[in-house]
Amino acid sequence: MSLSERWHIDKPLFIALLILAGVSLIVAYSASGKNLHFALGDLVRLAIGFGVMVGAAQIPPDAYRRWSLPLFLGGVLALVAVLAVGAVRFGARRWIALGPLSIQPSEFMKLAVPMMLSWYFSRYTLPPKLLRIIGAALILVVPVLLIAKEPDLGTALIVLLSGIIVLFLAGTSWRTIIVVMLLALAAAPILWAHMHAYQRQRIYILFHPQADPLGAGYHAIQAMIAVGSGGFFGQGWLHSSQAHLHFLPDSTTDFAFAVFCQEFGFLGNILLLGLYLFIVYRGLRIAFAAQESYSRLLAGSLAILFFFDVFINMGMVAGILPVVGVPLPLLSYGGTSLIIIMAGLGVLMSIHSHRRLVN
Repeated sequence: MSLSERWHIDKPLFIALLILAGVSLIVAYSASGKNLHFALGDLVRLAIGFGVMVGAAQIPPDAYRRWSLPLFLGGVLALVAVLAVGAVRFGARRWIALGPLSIQPSEFMKLAVPMMLSWYFSRYTLPPKLLRIIGAALILVVPVLLIAKEPDLGTALIVLLSGIIVLFLAGTSWRTIIVVMLLALAAAPILWAHMHAYQRQRIYILFHPQADPLGAGYHAIQAMIAVGSGGFFGQGWLHSSQAHLHFLPDSTTDFAFAVFCQEFGFLGNILLLGLYLFIVYRGLRIAFAAQESYSRLLAGSLAILFFFDVFINMGMVAGILPVVGVPLPLLSYGGTSLIIIMAGLGVLMSIHSHRRLVN
């Protein structure tokens, strides 16, 4: 038995993630203004993330199935605690302070919701009946509304997508999906009326960033300048003028991809996107090879959700989606979000390595 098999590691996925971690380190060093201390901090968080991934890979899928309901209920209680006693930062109540550390329960729901809905649907025959779909919708709406209340529209959107993905993979008919989409469109005016002013402004700025170039449109404009000035080959590593001259806000977090674009250009973007797509492809291969419904639904939803994380951040930086604060997996500096992403990838590896042979 090889070392990767002994530790339940999917070698192609692990190698791709190591390459992505290397890219993250060079971007962190440049985006932070050649701050070696910051880059070392990024190395530490990546090491912790890989440790979480390897740890998650050791747990068999049967254990995840048993824990799905308790973890989901614990996450919902944590979201309620955030609204009651959570720490307020940047005008939002999203964190629970635990001494020197802060955790963001909404990030945890990106994993807990797919686990819960995969467990829910795996208990019944598929495709699901209408009553099962309504039950799943009720399960999904609770954490989405609690997260939106914080307010954290970006994470609420991701959690909502995670549930819709499981619904789709469970075999929900296209007719039902279209009806749900039409109902969502009909409810758009109500949603708009209940949005915070800054959330409505973000959507407006998406189409008219020059309307407030020094205010709400500043992030989007500076990001598009960084992306456009990269050209085909880029300006070279450590030569992102937007980051080093402090024009680009959040250059190490939400807009780290803009720094990468300016330094490595269109060619670098293609290679990076190819790396992300390979990770998604590998996750879907694991889902297709899964031999029972819980593992298949969970693996597929985690792989597709990883793709949406990438798509939303890149779309936000490129100016085709509103700024919603969704980090780019591994490349954006972060704590809780990285841990959850790596835990999800560890679950994928667990599903792959613990699969049983079917006679």
